[in-house]
Amino acid sequence: MLNAIWNQIRGSVRIRMEGGRPEKILNLCAAENLSFWDAQWLDDEIFTCRMSRRDWKYLKRLLEAGQDRNLNLNLNLNPDLKLNLDLNLNSKDYPRMENPDGLPYWIARIRRRHALFISLVIGLTALFLGSFFIWDFQIIGNETVPAEKILRALEKQGVSIGTFGLALDGEDIRNHVLLDVPELQWIAVNVSGCRANVRVVERVNPPEIWDRKTPSNIIARRDGLILEVHALDGVPEVQPGMSVTSGQLLISGAENLETTGKTRMMAGDGSVKARTWYVFNASIPLNVTKKQPSGREEHTYSLILGKYKIKIWGNSSISGRECDKIIKYTRWTPFDISLPVIFVRENHIFYDKIPDVLSVQEAQKRGEWILKEYLRAQVAPYGEIRSALCTSKRRGDILDITLSAECIEEIGVSAPVL
Repeated sequence: MLNAIWNQIRGSVRIRMEGGRPEKILNLCAAENLSFWDAQWLDDEIFTCRMSRRDWKYLKRLLEAGQDRNLNLNLNLNPDLKLNLDLNLNSKDYPRMENPDGLPYWIARIRRRHALFISLVIGLTALFLGSFFIWDFQIIGNETVPAEKILRALEKQGVSIGTFGLALDGEDIRNHVLLDVPELQWIAVNVSGCRANVRVVERVNPPEIWDRKTPSNIIARRDGLILEVHALDGVPEVQPGMSVTSGQLLISGAENLETTGKTRMMAGDGSVKARTWYVFNASIPLNVTKKQPSGREEHTYSLILGKYKIKIWGNSSISGRECDKIIKYTRWTPFDISLPVIFVRENHIFYDKIPDVLSVQEAQKRGEWILKEYLRAQVAPYGEIRSALCTSKRRGDILDITLSAECIEEIGVSAPVL
């Protein structure tokens, strides 16, 4: 593999020798330590092999010198052995070059095409100079802070697409970005080639300190049947087995002292678990419309250069609204270098809306899924769902679905003493 790459860089040629005496050329190559490979006989009188461009030029000079002087060359292989080669070859025996391959021959071919050669030089120069600028961002470490917010804060400090990477002051950027994004505790911008690797550490907020000086009560967030009452501070006003309504006092922050006849105010704190019930309703129409592909598709192509978008082909304002748009972004990364060149392909698939009728089972399944997801969103922060039952009733072209659920959840919330 390495030899093949090296041969492509230095260039190689295939030489063709016809006649019955190719050993003259092979002996000369051995005497001058000229390497050749891929040797093969095409028939009884035709022999081919491949050798490097440099060795081929040297071999040509030796052969031309021998032909011009019409003499024999004495070549020293080692101090104890001498080889006499008769280089008086006829035109049929003289080797010919075939299939030149490699980088030097490729450069020689495009050098004659001035426009192509100049474009190649300009492109390589632009690629080299562009490697010193930032064309891509990679943000690592953010979980709750959106990447867009971090990028906007960096852009405010002059770090955006096209910024000269060697001129960045990491400490100055860190100090200003942390002021603009207080949710971050640490940030570092490391430039690797054309990519800026932004590593962040989000700030861990301290737990909320419970205010024990302000008098407060614990009241019911919703109706329910009390199961457990744990008063950490304050006086319980309800017992397990009691039914309560929304807003009812559960744990009081005011305690009457019988010994002194005074009232002591406290910050009520505790946990109150209760059994709660939910009833949700949904109406699912049976007559609906569905999308059917019409077979018509339109494509638009554009190019994004940095912050600018250039339309290449297609109509950017597609007529009609009944279509699905699929956008594919392809970034140009030659030699694993991320450049600000993005090819955008938009595929518009048109469809027709046709009437359709849902079966009762399918409509009920769809309605149950909607109601259960809504119930889960309501109960999840406070407790768990113990049981859920769905019933349905058809009303003309509409299916009415009712969800009844029983849950166990925390119903106590803090409220100031009035």
